[in-house]
Amino acid sequence: MLMIGRSYEIAKRVTDIIISLICFLLLSPLFLVVSVLIKLDDGGKVIYFHDRCGRGRKTFRLYKFRSMVENADDLLFSDPKFLEQLRSGVHKIPNDPRITRIGKFIRKYSIDELPQFINVLKGDMSVVGPRAYRPDEMQKFEQDCPQMAGEINDIMSVKPGITGLWQVSGRSKIPFEKRVVMEAFYARKKSLVLDWIIMLRTPLAIIEGV
Repeated sequence: MLMIGRSYEIAKRVTDIIISLICFLLLSPLFLVVSVLIKLDDGGKVIYFHDRCGRGRKTFRLYKFRSMVENADDLLFSDPKFLEQLRSGVHKIPNDPRITRIGKFIRKYSIDELPQFINVLKGDMSVVGPRAYRPDEMQKFEQDCPQMAGEINDIMSVKPGITGLWQVSGRSKIPFEKRVVMEAFYARKKSLVLDWIIMLRTPLAIIEGV
């Protein structure tokens, strides 16, 4: 069993590297266009960095195309209205005014996620896996839902992914607790077959922009 698990880890890592390099090669024109549009929109930084929980709860820096105003985090934690929505279980604030014009488009079609291929090459993430949780988000959920500690531990046992079972099954339409259950299921049942099923479903989910 240990040997099978080891073989899976090696095969998954090789797959991650190959897919990431191919995506960088094929999508480099899109990377350039998006970078220019973000810069033209408000003159701010193109890439946004924020901390996320990785495998074994190790914190890492996640890369994304910036889709919000540069002081978005400061606004989130300084504005009681935003903070209350976040803490009430709304993990994406409806009609969030912090999102830039180009940000609305790249978020809808998950283009803002593309720099995460850097995280995959660094080994922090995988192409397929659970969504990468913010440390504060994880802490609050564990406090509010101690009965789901087993699911959280399962999720933290694997690398987070750019795409995953939650992302191709409805994404923002799925309640947070159901998302946790789905991602724990993936962590327990992980296999290359399941990874490829999710990857093949990802383009349609992106086109639908759910």
